[in-house]
Amino acid sequence: MRTTPLILLSDEERSILTMWAHSRSIPLRLVQRAQIIQMAATGMFNRDIAREMRISRPTVQLWRERFLAFRLAGLEKDAPRPGRIPRIPEKKVRAVVEATLHTTPPHATHWSVRSMAKAQGVSRMAVQRIWKQYNLKPHLIRTFKISRDKRFIEKLYDVVGLYMNPPDKSIVLCVDEKSQIQALDRTQPGLPLKKGRCGTMTHDYKRNGTTTLFAALSMLDGKVIGDCMPRHRHQEFIRFLKKIDAETPTGLDLHLIVDNYGTHKHPRVKSWLRRHPRFLLHFIPTSSSWLNMVERWFREITDKRIRRGSFRNVSELIAAIKGYLDNHNQNPHVFVWTASVERILTKVVKCKEALGTLH
Repeated sequence: MRTTPLILLSDEERSILTMWAHSRSIPLRLVQRAQIIQMAATGMFNRDIAREMRISRPTVQLWRERFLAFRLAGLEKDAPRPGRIPRIPEKKVRAVVEATLHTTPPHATHWSVRSMAKAQGVSRMAVQRIWKQYNLKPHLIRTFKISRDKRFIEKLYDVVGLYMNPPDKSIVLCVDEKSQIQALDRTQPGLPLKKGRCGTMTHDYKRNGTTTLFAALSMLDGKVIGDCMPRHRHQEFIRFLKKIDAETPTGLDLHLIVDNYGTHKHPRVKSWLRRHPRFLLHFIPTSSSWLNMVERWFREITDKRIRRGSFRNVSELIAAIKGYLDNHNQNPHVFVWTASVERILTKVVKCKEALGTLH
C-alpha cells in the first residue's frame, strides 16, 4: 500500500506557515498552500485535505511534494513551465533580424512592420514581437555631428575646465543668441484640455514678426541675463555685452563661453573687448553647440513658454519671454556640468571608430 510522505516542520517553518495561513495581505494562493502544508504536517491524507479545502487531490499532492523538495521557497513561487512551442522557427527569427539590420526595402529608406512581414512571409505581429525581443527600432533615427575643428581638444579642455574648475574671483557665463523667434498666432482658437482629451491647436498659424533673444547663463547661481533685440548683428552683441557689464559685480572677471558665429569675432567687438579687459571670450569647437550650457536653458524656455504660445504681435512675444526670465531668476535652476574631457574624448573615439567601419 502506498503511504503519503510525512512532513516534519521546524519551529521557524511552523511560525512562518501560521503567519501565512492567517494573513490577509498576501496572495490567496500562498495562504492556501500554507494551509495545505499545515494539515499535511498533522498527518492528514491528501484526499482528506482536498475534501476539507474543496480542491483537487493532485493539487494537494503537488504542493506537498514541492514543500518536501524546496521547503518554504517552494511555496512562494510556481514551478517553471515549459511554455508554448514557438510557431516561428529560430531560422526565420534570425532572417528577420538580419534583414532589419543589414538591408532596406525597395523604394524605401527603412523597414516597416508590414513591409518586413510581407518580405519574410510572417505576420506583422510576429515582426513586432521579434523587434521587441531584440530591441530593434528601424522607424527611429538619431542625428549627430562630429566636430572637425582642428583645435577641438584644446577648446574642449578650455571650456570643460571653466565648468568643472572655474577661476577664482570670476563668473563663468554661457552666452548665445536664440535668433528668429517667431510671434505666431493660431488661425483659430484651440479647444482646452478636458478629461479624456488633450488640448488642441490648429496646425496653421499667422506670422507676426520675429525677435532675437540674447541670453547669458551664470554657471554659479543659474540666473540668466537676457534681452530681446530685433536683429543679431555685432551692434546688438556689443549692446548685450554692455548689459552684462552693468548687471555683474565690477570686481570680477567675466569668462564668456560663446560659439563661432561671426558676430562674436567682429573687429568692433574685439575693439570693445580690448577696452574692457575683464571680459574674456572662450570659443567652443565648431559643430559643438552641446558644449554651451545656455542651449539647455533655451530648450527650457522653448518647451515651456514659446512653442505652444500664441502671440498677436512681437510685443506680446517679448513680454512672455521677459516674464519667463523674471520667474526663472526668482528661483533659478543651476545646470551642473559632469562630463570630464576624458569621458567625452572616449565617446568621440568610439563614434569615429563606428563610422570608420561603415566605409
